[in-house]
Amino acid sequence: MRVVAKKILRDFWEEHPNSEQQLKAWYQETLKAKWKNPNQIKKEYPSASFLPDNRVVFNIKGNHYRLIVKINYDYQMVWIRFIGTHAEYDKINAKTI
Repeated sequence: MRVVAKKILRDFWEEHPNSEQQLKAWYQETLKAKWKNPNQIKKEYPSASFLPDNRVVFNIKGNHYRLIVKINYDYQMVWIRFIGTHAEYDKINAKTI
């Protein structure tokens, strides 16, 4: 997969250093992945949640943070749409961000 907007992750872990290692691990795993559908993601990330429009919510650092991405399986592209705390996540519409 190709991940678009790594800078969003970097900016976040600079502000929340305790998320850095897990976000870096997620990024590296995603680069190596060849997901063709949500079922393949669910095998690697059982706690991932799936939303309309090919959006996926990943729990980061023991569910302290939430990462929302949008995936184009045909083109093997992942766009980072949001990363934040649970309180920040609760203030957004995860289906449209």
